[in-house]
Amino acid sequence: MRRALPSRALLLATALLTLGCAEQRGSDAGVEELRFWALGREGEVVKSMMVDFEREHPEIRVRVQQLPWSAAHEKLLTAHVGDVTPDLAQIGNTWVPEFVALRALEPLSARAATSATVTESAFFPGIWATNVVADTLWGVPWYVDTRLMYYRSDLLRAAGVQTVPTTWDAWRRAMEAVQRTQGKSTSGDQTYGAFLPTNEWNVPIILGLQAGSALLRDEDTRGAFSQPEFRRAFEFFTALYRDGLAPKYGSNDIANLYQEFARGRFVFYISGPWQIGEFSRRLPPELKNAWATAPMPGPTDTVPGLSLAGGSSLVVFKDSKHKAAAWKLAEFLSRPDQQARFYELTGDLPSRPAAWKQAKLADAPLTRAFYEQLFHVAPTPKIPEWELIATRVFERVETVVRGGATVDDALRALDRDVDRILEKRRWLHNRVAAKPRVTDSVGRR
Repeated sequence: MRRALPSRALLLATALLTLGCAEQRGSDAGVEELRFWALGREGEVVKSMMVDFEREHPEIRVRVQQLPWSAAHEKLLTAHVGDVTPDLAQIGNTWVPEFVALRALEPLSARAATSATVTESAFFPGIWATNVVADTLWGVPWYVDTRLMYYRSDLLRAAGVQTVPTTWDAWRRAMEAVQRTQGKSTSGDQTYGAFLPTNEWNVPIILGLQAGSALLRDEDTRGAFSQPEFRRAFEFFTALYRDGLAPKYGSNDIANLYQEFARGRFVFYISGPWQIGEFSRRLPPELKNAWATAPMPGPTDTVPGLSLAGGSSLVVFKDSKHKAAAWKLAEFLSRPDQQARFYELTGDLPSRPAAWKQAKLADAPLTRAFYEQLFHVAPTPKIPEWELIATRVFERVETVVRGGATVDDALRALDRDVDRILEKRRWLHNRVAAKPRVTDSVGRR
């Protein structure tokens, strides 16, 4: 049986224990704890990178919280309302205007102006632009995505198409050639030139941007979809369904996308970089060299095929008590060596061309097209209401595809939809415009 300590010994032991705890606490004195919210698998993977960051910055400890993508947007909004935002967070590029409008973010232009790491010229131009609102930088691009063409190279060759189409007309002719020569798929079903899900808005918007459409007008307070630029793109797009070159299917109407692609049911499919891994895993081995990727075709040979600038960025929240430390972490994660490492861990494409060189992505057969495409991307309109507008786009596409409206009727209706969505924005804009300017006694404004 263990004997009880005499009282003096007990007091001494207690004192030594207390001193030891105080020394342990003192070893963390002056160390900042940084809260970093990251999304999905990225949130899990980035934790392993914090070891190197903390080794470079022993004065900072990073606590990473992983949020599911499905709940992240609402969680961030709730945190802002409740004044419990993190110091640094990953957000989707299209979310940046919304959080700027909420005054939730810290402007980063001044920090970037003195940074040797975060410089505009170091990033893909269109990706950098997604983080600039009202001439101010609000986020640091972390990783990117965009849309381009996946295609069956063997079926194109069999149809006599020797070069990948780079214009709208050539793209349509390639679809027509495939349908003339391919006949039925291996399952006996009708084949199509392309699968363009009717319930997705990306492709008509991409084509509209290519055609020179501003999408919105009057300082982003009204729709511009019925104007000639977007009408041209919309007519081209909906004609693919009208003429039987694309099936009138939504994304849920095909049970297995990869199986149908393997069967040759369609030749072209427009999607993002995540599909490289999916196609590689899901297509049969005999088709390993029968598919490829290519940049988007443009309206003419002289106009590059623009696509959308997507991905995730790192933002510092306005209420952070550790803004300088948060900026150091954003700089660290945006470095070419760390972006190359992050790609190896996740497959997420880097936002800096230099990182592509380090990761040997720029010349790889399947990623080379993304590298080329990322020099020709553009952001969607930088307004918080864009997500609502985007849903209206594919809804109006479906009214034309299903025969419920003409192109002109659908576009006029789309503009009315957008004008209703932007009513409050328009009211605020007009109110500011009508407000008289104040001048001093010598006429200065």
